[in-house]
Amino acid sequence: MKPISTTITLLLILLAIYISFTLSIPSYRSDLTTDASNFSTDRALKHVEHVSKQPHAVGFPAHVEVREYIVTELEKMGLHTSFQEGYAAGDWGNLSKAINILARIEGSNEGKALVLLSHYDSSPHSSLGASDAGSGVATILEGIRAFLAENKTPKNDIIILFTDAEELGLNGADLFVNKHPWAKEVGLVLNFEARGSGGPSYMLLETNRGNSKLIKEFIAAELQFPVTNSLAYSVYKMLPNDTDLTVFRKDRDIDGFNFAFIDDYYDHHTARDNYARLDRNTLAHQGSYLMPLLRYFSNSDLTDLKNPNDYVYFSVPFFKLVSYPFEWIYPMLILAILFFIVLLFYGLQNKLLNANNIVKGFLPLLLVLIINCGVGFYSWSFLKWIYPQYNDMLHGFTYNGYTYILAFVLFATSVCFWAYHRFRKIETANLLVAPLFLWLLICGLIASYLPGASFFIFPVFALLASLLIVMNLKVIKPYLLFFLTIPALFIYAPLIKIFPVGLGLKMIVATTLLTTLTFVLLLPVFGFYTKKKMLAFLIFVLFVGFMVSAHFSSGFTKDNAKPSSLLYVLNADTNTAQWATYDHTLIDWNKNYFGTNKKNLEQNAAVILSSKYSTGFSYIAEAPLKTILPPTIEKVRDTVIGNERLLEICILPQRNVNRLEIFTNDITIKKGSVNGIPLSDFYLENRKSKKLITHYISQNDFTELEFTVPMGAILELTLFEASNDLLENPLFSIPPRPENSIPMPFVLNDAILLTKTVRFD
Repeated sequence: MKPISTTITLLLILLAIYISFTLSIPSYRSDLTTDASNFSTDRALKHVEHVSKQPHAVGFPAHVEVREYIVTELEKMGLHTSFQEGYAAGDWGNLSKAINILARIEGSNEGKALVLLSHYDSSPHSSLGASDAGSGVATILEGIRAFLAENKTPKNDIIILFTDAEELGLNGADLFVNKHPWAKEVGLVLNFEARGSGGPSYMLLETNRGNSKLIKEFIAAELQFPVTNSLAYSVYKMLPNDTDLTVFRKDRDIDGFNFAFIDDYYDHHTARDNYARLDRNTLAHQGSYLMPLLRYFSNSDLTDLKNPNDYVYFSVPFFKLVSYPFEWIYPMLILAILFFIVLLFYGLQNKLLNANNIVKGFLPLLLVLIINCGVGFYSWSFLKWIYPQYNDMLHGFTYNGYTYILAFVLFATSVCFWAYHRFRKIETANLLVAPLFLWLLICGLIASYLPGASFFIFPVFALLASLLIVMNLKVIKPYLLFFLTIPALFIYAPLIKIFPVGLGLKMIVATTLLTTLTFVLLLPVFGFYTKKKMLAFLIFVLFVGFMVSAHFSSGFTKDNAKPSSLLYVLNADTNTAQWATYDHTLIDWNKNYFGTNKKNLEQNAAVILSSKYSTGFSYIAEAPLKTILPPTIEKVRDTVIGNERLLEICILPQRNVNRLEIFTNDITIKKGSVNGIPLSDFYLENRKSKKLITHYISQNDFTELEFTVPMGAILELTLFEASNDLLENPLFSIPPRPENSIPMPFVLNDAILLTKTVRFD
């Protein structure tokens, strides 16, 4: 291939990759003065700014302020609001008193209602909740305002539902779905969520049946920027889902759509989930989902959304959302296999292919897969060894994570160019057979085990067409061959990024694997490059450059702050106290509390407290005793009925607390309830670490336990009572954190923790 053609095709490939990202999401432009009936990102941002001024988890002072603000905004629109208040424990054993906010727009027809859903609580205890889920609250408030400005009566009722205590266990959704009379009228839910602070918003379905009807209706709404695929849908159905919408599906068989963004995951549940860091393009993307779907589903039949059949679907630039029935999967696969066999037979018969070279063509493919997957698999462990501070990023995604993704994409690409340079004497047509065989094998496995990813067959058809062209080429046609690589670039470029972003840098192996598999789909172009060795060297130099860049950004700054933690732990039984931290790498702020006498703990050797990643203390050290009042524990009832012992216990805090976690000894609990809320049999039989309940306490409320155990059994309760006031408590003089540090998320932090064990013989 001529040098000019090499340069142009490389630039075109980079352009296609750029398009695959940029055309998936709208670009934010100031729109404060847009027409009243249009969604305004700027007006939505004002809501985000108001609700994200302070952490507003359940029981926090700002929680009430955020609730009052939402009610005020709804009433400004002329809507009547109501509250639903009550205890709920969900499926996680997390009890809280939730206060849901509801409003309703009456439709002209009888039928099912459309629910617009988001939650207004932030994560305990430091998150400002601008993205999660202030963005969802703002999207709905602005969307409803724009919808009402049209002054049109919808056919269906529209229920606006802002749930509470989502972060604690989907408790507000549980309360609405199972106890509110409106729940039985719901036909469809649109749920707006976030797990980061930027990037495209992905649509994920929730349904107990097939998705075909929902996908047809979704396409009919004519969205401009749909980002979704059925691979995500298939994976999502296999995972333990945990959004409010899950409760609607599981408890009432109500279908719905989730819209959530996941980029910049390092901001999730932290003090950096703030107004400034919310991506404006992302908020505009949420609005681009809501408005057409609100207009469409408020006037369509919501009683006819169930269907047993599934669709394969995926979004690509220019074509928006492509879909087809699952019934097409095997015919398309068989057609591709037959096409491959015919091409193979045709090539060998006409001496356009060489059997010996075809076999040799498997060697570079196996070589790049082994090298790239091996490096990708061990990369995160190696990085954590070099930079131990990364262990304190519990998200598993570092601030320089995007640099690492790009670096390892470059590494995998460099290895591919190097390997195929080593086998440059093999004609390109012969080299294409091995990737085709591998991709057909992958598509066969996908058809059987992960049918939602069956759209992977489209780049395979393009590669088959490329093989036909390459075998019959008299003159190289680089631009035609480039055109046939576009399906692979549009489909796989976003996936190469999304796996480590969504699942953490431990999934760099997915990046290197997908980069390798995409490279071999581009072999019809790359195979004719005459300077593959030089490209391999240049790309490797870029890899080194990005790794050096990542090194210089591996530290922490004011904008990219290090998570840190400190707890005061008082054992009321032994009257001893300790400082504790989850940090692997201490900073000056908390290092002084541990000194040279700190005890290094194994990850699972610490006190077992609820946390998302089962994180244990890393260090403990002796601390001075402080006068912390333990809770009062009263045995209200202790009765034997037949072969069972019924116990009722009331626990009342003697100080201002935020959380009470209760564990039991190894004992069978046949029935149980907390503050009148029954614990499900499934939860009692499968509870982890013998945790009985975590009560997120509002207004210093009591905790009343009632449960049944076998007669003669000895019950032992271990209480962990926590208040999130270590930094403000007058008994302590903890200095404020430095600007380059934030409270560590997902764990109990900045807390005074009191432990006490009580035994009931």
